[in-house]
Amino acid sequence: MKNLSLPIRFGIVTSAVLVAYFLVLSLVDKHTNPAFSFVNALITGFGIYEAIRLSKFENPKGFTYSEGFKTGIITGFVATILFTVFFLFYATEINSAFLPELLQKIKGGFNADIGMVTFVVAVMGLATTVVSALTVMQLFKKSRNIV
Repeated sequence: MKNLSLPIRFGIVTSAVLVAYFLVLSLVDKHTNPAFSFVNALITGFGIYEAIRLSKFENPKGFTYSEGFKTGIITGFVATILFTVFFLFYATEINSAFLPELLQKIKGGFNADIGMVTFVVAVMGLATTVVSALTVMQLFKKSRNIV
């Protein structure tokens, strides 16, 4: 259980930062602009970085690539699931006009329901998690280069 507490804790904090960022964007009416979702990748990547960094700091001898990658994946998955639940709640209960505004801003104006958009948000978060975990682990892996 101790191995899971760190990534779950960082996943919760990362999702809280993602929610706060989304709410700040909604205050200035920029939450319907998909370009701002790039910052979500930076927030997720930073949360994964910090979780892996602390994991390596707590156990430098037992730290392996697979342990660090697992920490990053769990952190990102927790953050993505919690943010997706918030997104679904926001789009259905808090601001029901959000989804039509968002779909109108996307080029092509395709028709989609809340389930499809929520699925896309989840898949984007999970893809960002995998890419971020693989990228961050390049910084923390033990090098086997011959000098």
